[in-house]
Parts: sequence; structure tokens; C-alpha cells
Amino acid sequence: MAVAPQSPLRADKCMTDPPVEPLENGDLLSAREFLCRYEAMPNVKKAELIEGIVYMGSPVRIIHAVPDTMMQTWLGFYAAHTPGTAAAGNATVRLDADNVFQPDAQLRLLPECGGRSHIDGDGYLEGPPELVVEIAASSASIDLRDKLRVYRRSGVREYLVWRTVENKFDWFVLETDQYHPNTSDAQGLLQSRVFPGLCLSVETVLTRNSALMLQTLQEGLHNPAHGAFATRLAELGAVPSGIGKTIG
Repeated sequence: MAVAPQSPLRADKCMTDPPVEPLENGDLLSAREFLCRYEAMPNVKKAELIEGIVYMGSPVRIIHAVPDTMMQTWLGFYAAHTPGTAAAGNATVRLDADNVFQPDAQLRLLPECGGRSHIDGDGYLEGPPELVVEIAASSASIDLRDKLRVYRRSGVREYLVWRTVENKFDWFVLETDQYHPNTSDAQGLLQSRVFPGLCLSVETVLTRNSALMLQTLQEGLHNPAHGAFATRLAELGAVPSGIGKTIG
């Protein structure tokens, strides 16, 4: 039976004497201590450690929740038709000793398919997912400052930010250790550089048209590039051959 890699950031050595202190905004902690305190607060649904500083989530407004659901649906649909990949929403990700994030949505390659992240002994994801989505209020958000720098440094290859107040959508691609804006193709679509067939129209997204968003993605899954990608994953032993032909 496979054994999960042992993580240097594991939280299983939490001190219980004295009792674990609660998390508070602005606490300066290591990843290990952050997770010890977070696990002791099951009532807290979102907290992150960004460059060693604790940030506690606020109540979620509908202006955040709807885009959040759309992005998780988009990535989940892609992953459902591309075995060898995995999508997740609001999962805790250990990036390094000072950064433990909980991105709104993510898409990753499984380790056996060349992915750089894995599930550790505590059940957390460790290492950078290939693609991350954050729902932000505006360009002043921490998602486009500190978190962007950490994602870039950690090697997240594609970083998407939906700025809900400004009604803007950014898709960054990591090239030569810097993020550069992704550019639309001849059809006006943004295409993933890592996941062939994963595409969207920014206009469709910003108008909250989920049905058209999924229709566009379904067309992308018929692209020969997605079929070739699926074949390559099959050759790595992750999935049976022939995927990418199952979309009606």
C-alpha cells in the first residue's frame, strides 16, 4: 500500500499543554503552528497564512459566492472529462513554511502525471497546483499582491483572478519566473497553456452566463489537442486510452 510522503510541515505534533491558542488576524506563525491552531477551530471555515501572517476569512457575500461556484464548476467539468487531473474548491494547500493558502478553486495534474503537488499524511495538499483561481474584490486585493508573489515564487503555472467589484478577469501565465497576461486566440477565447481544451470567454464569465461557459468548454474538449493530452496521460498509466471522445 502506498504511503503518503512525510511532510516537514506536518501538524501532528501540536502542543496541547498549554492548550492550543485560537487563530487571530495578524498572528505571526509558522505553517506548523498555523495548522495546529486552525485544526483546533472547526467553526472557522477559511483562514490562510500569507508570508507568515494569519488572515481570517470574512462572511461570504453573494458577489463572491456566485463566481466561486462558476469557477469550481468549470474546473470540475474539465477534470471529470480529463482523468489524470483533479479539481478542488477551497482546499488547504501547503506551499512552504510561511504560506498555507486556501484558494477558491484549483486544477492540478496528479503526481503520476507529472504534477508537483501531492496529498500529505495529514490529508492536505502540499506543493503548487498547476492552476489556481482566486475570487477578489478589486485590484487592491491581497490576491493581486502578496498571494500573487507567493504563487509565482512557488511555481503555480497559471493564476486566474476574478475581480468582482471591478468586473474584470485576469489570467496570468508563468514564463521565465514572471507572470504575464494570457492573450485571447482568434475566437476571442483564453486557452490554458497547461491543460489543453480548458478555455473560456471572458465576456461570458463576466456576464455570469454559466451555460455558455460550459458550452464553450465542451467545444474545447473536442479539440484534438485535448485528445492528444488525454492520450499522453494514458501512456503514463493514469487512465484508459480513448478519453476525450466521451463528450456528447
